[in-house]
Amino acid sequence: MRDSQDSPLTTHHWQPTAGRYTGGMNILAFDTCLGACSVAVGLDAGSALEKVEALYEEMATGQAERLMPMIDTAMRTAGIGFADLNRIAVTIGPGTFTGTRIGIAAARAFALATATSVIGISTLQLMAEEAGHAVNSSRRGRALAVTVDAHRGQVYAQVFAAGGSPESPPQLLTIEQAAVLAAERELIFVGSGAAIVATAATEAGYTAEAALPHLQPNAAFLLFAAQKCEPQEGPLKPLYLRPADAKPQAGKSLARARA
Repeated sequence: MRDSQDSPLTTHHWQPTAGRYTGGMNILAFDTCLGACSVAVGLDAGSALEKVEALYEEMATGQAERLMPMIDTAMRTAGIGFADLNRIAVTIGPGTFTGTRIGIAAARAFALATATSVIGISTLQLMAEEAGHAVNSSRRGRALAVTVDAHRGQVYAQVFAAGGSPESPPQLLTIEQAAVLAAERELIFVGSGAAIVATAATEAGYTAEAALPHLQPNAAFLLFAAQKCEPQEGPLKPLYLRPADAKPQAGKSLARARA
């Protein structure tokens, strides 16, 4: 993973193929969960006038400082205000605890201030959306297993059918457990944990392939995914698959004063 100083801001302006979406709407999408910070604004999504403004920057840390300036730039470039938005979409994890909280807190604040509906999508689902487009020509109907390195010999993993629907829930697995996902059919493993898991699967006698080792969530694809989902009911909740590392130190709490 590259540090943000070595990864310049990437800006995209394009008009995706008309008819790809279900209806025209204005959407703000952003992700801060893993090793990048990305923002996208979709104008008239689903119509012949559809336009996307997207910014993407890889970074190990610093999403909290970059998110708001990137949102401001994307909104200004798109030429709309927050009152013009129909939906806000954000990734809810799994990912780093700090990154996940940053994105969800921002989405909650925007939704509260503008009364705009919110869509929460997992990072694994978003990465499956991206990977599906990237490996489409060589996929041959095979399912995708998104595997993100969670360190400590574990990965965040989820399997998606060729049509994009999830075949398993998001899980925190050991390398060996993730390899067994390929026990019953050939899989393409994608993401930062793909190589090590595919190797373990092959050594176990399964048929597996690794691809897209540098795959990160990208808000441009979050625009696509957001139109397939219903708005969130109630407050957004982070998807944590591992308990927080930070815990109160034993014996360090202050004794409660007597009344």
